[in-house]
Amino acid sequence: MFRTEKVFVSQLLGPTLLEYLPDLEKAVGELVNTWHPDDPQYRADIYRQTLCSLSYSYFAYFHADPEHPDWAPLWNPVFTLQPNPDDIYLYAPIRGDLIYRVSGNRGSVKLMTFTARKGLVGLIDDLSEQKYARDLDQRDLSIAPDGSFEVIFSQKRPEGHMGDWIEIHPDVDIMLVRYRSYDWENEIDPRISIECLDKVPLKPKLDVGQVVERIRLMASFPARYAKVFMRMQNDIKASVGVNNFQPAKYQGSLSRQLYLPAVFQFDEDEALILETDLPEVREYWNFQLNDPYFNAIEYVYRMSHTNGHLAKVGSDGRFYAVISLQDPGTPNWLDPAGFTEGTIYGRWYDCNSHPTPTLKRVKFADIRKHLPKDTPVVTPEERASELSARIRAAQRRRRW
Repeated sequence: MFRTEKVFVSQLLGPTLLEYLPDLEKAVGELVNTWHPDDPQYRADIYRQTLCSLSYSYFAYFHADPEHPDWAPLWNPVFTLQPNPDDIYLYAPIRGDLIYRVSGNRGSVKLMTFTARKGLVGLIDDLSEQKYARDLDQRDLSIAPDGSFEVIFSQKRPEGHMGDWIEIHPDVDIMLVRYRSYDWENEIDPRISIECLDKVPLKPKLDVGQVVERIRLMASFPARYAKVFMRMQNDIKASVGVNNFQPAKYQGSLSRQLYLPAVFQFDEDEALILETDLPEVREYWNFQLNDPYFNAIEYVYRMSHTNGHLAKVGSDGRFYAVISLQDPGTPNWLDPAGFTEGTIYGRWYDCNSHPTPTLKRVKFADIRKHLPKDTPVVTPEERASELSARIRAAQRRRRW
């Protein structure tokens, strides 16, 4: 019997792992949809992005299942899909016909958001397949004085349950959580768990066929991922050109959030000045820089993003930021880390208005001519201190 089993397995399983990875090259094929498909640097960056996406896909296909949910890191460790630097993202597979309890402690972050929906980028072929989203933040829950909470997600309220309950669609298949921090250094991230309350069997060992199927799905993940986001940023560029903001048609998972995308472009001896009014009521807002492939630009060791806590607002009540390769010695420098083109994303979350920012392309030497006269000078020592504090704070958050 043992010998027969070995023969069966050898017929089912290929002799090399590479046999199951040919779809990886389809992700590299998305080079044709980049802005400079013949540039060797672009090719190298796409190779890197492909492996970044592949590294995440293991969690998507092997880490957990709807009957045995568990949080996996999503986006933030690998910088793909322009993750918000303020967010720690978690993901768990779920099923709309089951009952889930999420509980723990909210910590003290600015926002803790939950989204239950069908479809996750990379697992689906098109954003239109994302449906039935239900999202909320901690203000929608009953939080105890010590920060503890418990909420049930299910199609119907469980009999006799009097606590927090969120209705979900029967076809949802994922749960997304964001720990959104303003003050990285001092806010405390939440600690939460997710449990399936239905009677389910113990988590099973995967058989050979299941392992092979999931490896194939992993290999096809980076191409589906790249296809969606190359198209998205190309649509932005085709719609408004470069150095222009336009509120996004796609609003993502959070119904209270408006995205503000733009394609940026400048020469090495130039800079871009971002300028905007601010809503009177602004629960949360930020701006971040992304590379030309829709990945977040390094945001731990580079100041490629700012938010409503970190930003310095002008004396006129407006926000001004400078995008340049060199430190301009002004507040709100957005460092593109060597990139002279890419995308910018802003976010207004739960704001009473949604101003559209502007971008002005100027010579680096003339930056201060285009800023308010009372714009303070930021010395190299002050910038180094600012960056040092950022590095420490970012590393103390659990991004993995």
